[in-house]
Amino acid sequence: MFICNVKFDHKFIFKIVFVILFLIVLALAGFSIYKIFHKNYNDNCISAPDVANITSDNYTNVLKSVHDHLDEHIGQKIHFTGYVYRVYDFSQTQFVLARNMKVSSDNQTLVVGFLCNYKDASKFSDNTWVEITGKITKGDYHGDIPVIEIQEIKSCNKPQDDLVNPPDDMYIPTSVLF
Repeated sequence: MFICNVKFDHKFIFKIVFVILFLIVLALAGFSIYKIFHKNYNDNCISAPDVANITSDNYTNVLKSVHDHLDEHIGQKIHFTGYVYRVYDFSQTQFVLARNMKVSSDNQTLVVGFLCNYKDASKFSDNTWVEITGKITKGDYHGDIPVIEIQEIKSCNKPQDDLVNPPDDMYIPTSVLF
């Protein structure tokens, strides 16, 4: 017959469990703090393929990311669809490749888009839907902004999903501010 007598020191076991739990909580807190301060601002936006495709789903997130972090995106090729939109002070080679962004539930929209530069821009009239491929550059229009230097452009039909949603992170419509 074999008898084993084991004596447990409950205080010692409690200290070990407490230290292990404390280390786990400390590791989780450290990881969370690291993720907060080292956030990749381009998570839902364009990555670095040869030509990044902008869709209706990621349109405003890409637009916001490129405006907020212009220097990181210079030289990136992008491909997207929108309509030609002009304002009075554009040159003959400039237009905005625009989309209408929903700003309220009662179908109010706001025109958003990238300023584009194309030598034959006058061939495309306002509100014409086009598909472009171009390269992001830094331009000046009342300050530094991204400008798409168009490399390829062609007319296309208006897509079924022509409206885009506001950017994901804490968008505040300007109508609320006034």
